[in-house]
Amino acid sequence: MGLSVHDDARTATRLGRTSALVKLGVAIVWLLGVVVTPDPRGSLTMGLVALAAARLLGSVPMRELLRGLAPLVVAACGIAVFTAIFAAANTASGAVLLVEVGPLVVSAAGAQAGLLVGARLLAIGAISVAFASTTSPTALVDALVQQGHVSDRFAFGALAAYGALPRLSTDLRALRDARQLRGLRADLHPRLLVALLVLAVRHAERLGVAMDARGFGQGPRSHYRPLAWSALDPLVAAGAGIVLALVLAATVS
Repeated sequence: MGLSVHDDARTATRLGRTSALVKLGVAIVWLLGVVVTPDPRGSLTMGLVALAAARLLGSVPMRELLRGLAPLVVAACGIAVFTAIFAAANTASGAVLLVEVGPLVVSAAGAQAGLLVGARLLAIGAISVAFASTTSPTALVDALVQQGHVSDRFAFGALAAYGALPRLSTDLRALRDARQLRGLRADLHPRLLVALLVLAVRHAERLGVAMDARGFGQGPRSHYRPLAWSALDPLVAAGAGIVLALVLAATVS
């Protein structure tokens, strides 16, 4: 599970040289900041800053960022509209109505609630996309083990399980093709799901045996890619903290 050429190119950037553990901490703190920000502008600002950092400091192509964010934008817009229509503030006495079409009523407070939810979802998506596009799973696991002192058996096991997810889609496709060859329906039949579960258990057993054969969890291990804290780590953490503090100061009264 070595780094690909794509990952090597990302490693040369400023965010690529920053510890994945630092970026994970920044992402978690920013996500908490998005949740407590009562102003949609604050959430959107944090999301835009995250995307800008991924583009300028991580050299992530804008097309890649937009492709990862596109389905989240659709979901956020749908949830925002749903929240605005069914907000409890629409039926409150004295509510300022913006839209009234038959039984459909949207007040100013309901629209504000929908906008806030949509902005938060967009910001959460933007921060997540920025983190995922600048941090490879292998780099994150290396940082968790070497700098976060997480059990290597758990960390690399999670990485291997994450890498095995695409295999499930391949197994499902093979099982559906096999059923079609037998003249059976290829939809999600319970027997098909049971067969997929059996294959997943077999893959997990082989993975566990392979990890035991390599000595995971049986004592100290050396590392193929030794990591060390760098001067960029506190700078990135401090910069992210300053941005978060400024946004919260401007939006939280």
